[in-house]
Amino acid sequence: MVLGMDEIINAICLHIAARKDVKPTDVTVELLWDEETGYSAEVWVHERSQYLVESNIIEAILRYLHSEHGIRAYREDVVLELDEEITAHVRV
Repeated sequence: MVLGMDEIINAICLHIAARKDVKPTDVTVELLWDEETGYSAEVWVHERSQYLVESNIIEAILRYLHSEHGIRAYREDVVLELDEEITAHVRV
């Protein structure tokens, strides 16, 4: 299963909304990739920003897979890749 960038962003929005007790529409996400730091995301909630590292992104994806698709996956089942956009490859 492959999740595109939009689904990864949705996963992060839902995850952060649940953690911060806000609506998913109150969350803005920008996915990033850098040679030194790898995959990350900048997240804004009510004009406050925070950065998520790759493990936080994978945690959001795992939660999304379970809540939206009924799939129980583990961290080692999710691999982030950068082609023309960031995608998540999930082994199910």
